[in-house]
Amino acid sequence: METIKTKSIGRIVAEDYRTAQVFRDHGIDFCCKGNRDITEVAHKHSLDPDVLIEEIEAIKLQDHSDQIDFNSWPLDLLADYIEKKHHRYVEEKTVVLKQYLDKLCRVHGGRHPELHEIASHFNQASAALAMHMKKEELVLFPAVRKMVAATISGAAMKTPHFGSVNNPIKQMMDEHETEGDRFREIQRLSDNYSPPEDACSTYRVAFSLLKEFEADLHRHIHLENNILFPKAVSLEKKLETAG
Repeated sequence: METIKTKSIGRIVAEDYRTAQVFRDHGIDFCCKGNRDITEVAHKHSLDPDVLIEEIEAIKLQDHSDQIDFNSWPLDLLADYIEKKHHRYVEEKTVVLKQYLDKLCRVHGGRHPELHEIASHFNQASAALAMHMKKEELVLFPAVRKMVAATISGAAMKTPHFGSVNNPIKQMMDEHETEGDRFREIQRLSDNYSPPEDACSTYRVAFSLLKEFEADLHRHIHLENNILFPKAVSLEKKLETAG
């Protein structure tokens, strides 16, 4: 019987997103590295697994009537949501953050050289994410929608040009991990998005927005790695069996 101790942390968060706060509080990556179980992550972070479980169970006892159960959504609806909510967020905030970081480098880069590194990492991340999201929108998400449509209609589905859905999913997950690592470096360079004492209002707003951007990216990756992708793989197997 599967228990909370043997479930992957990604699945724990997929079943109740509020539990993500427990992992965030302990600096545990539940999105890009969500395939680990409680015992493994506790050992890596020098934590007692029973304490982690107690914290998770405490959150589960709280009222959850206002939580969105993404785990129960049809896959085509979830793909639509990710594209409209998270992809659009990245596109809009990238423009704003680039402007802020460019200004900070010009005005404060002499006293705070780490700003140049932060800006460089963000520019690399934003360029990579732009290409990454286009691949999802033009290749992976349409394939997911076709699988859902085939399930509803009972019609046979042609094998896509990329073969199994596992192929683009693996590439997307590898790219997620790269960007997760990149933002961990931004977090380190910015002292966990803590502006220095001499920071102006633009400095503070920029760091606040960077922190928000990373949080949105974590939720974005979580929805894909821990819900959309494994369910897409499962749906493909069902279609192959039925076919």
